[in-house]
Amino acid sequence: MAAHNELGKEGEALAVTWLKKKGYTILHTNWRHSYYEIDIIAMQEKMLHFIEIKARKASPFGHPEDSVTKKKFKNLQRAADEYLFLHPGHQWIQYDILAITIPANGEIEYFLIEDVFL
Repeated sequence: MAAHNELGKEGEALAVTWLKKKGYTILHTNWRHSYYEIDIIAMQEKMLHFIEIKARKASPFGHPEDSVTKKKFKNLQRAADEYLFLHPGHQWIQYDILAITIPANGEIEYFLIEDVFL
């Protein structure tokens, strides 16, 4: 497996643990429809969250959240639309980005951007 794929898997595992500690109930990870994927689908209180996870080793070349483009966000919305069609009844939804920076030494940094719309 390529190094960036391993980093992605590690980031998603870290995200699940972090979100659970923050009171989220994880419904699905890596939910797929056609060409689209949602990294994490979770509930917190009455809100359904579609969460894009971006993990990156600490680098001077930018933050993980910088790599979420309008195209990537539109794909997340298309997948979410299909999820909502297959699982109706959710009154409140939200799109979030969880950026995870993994330093060589030190504490992992989590940055949750809530209610994103690009």
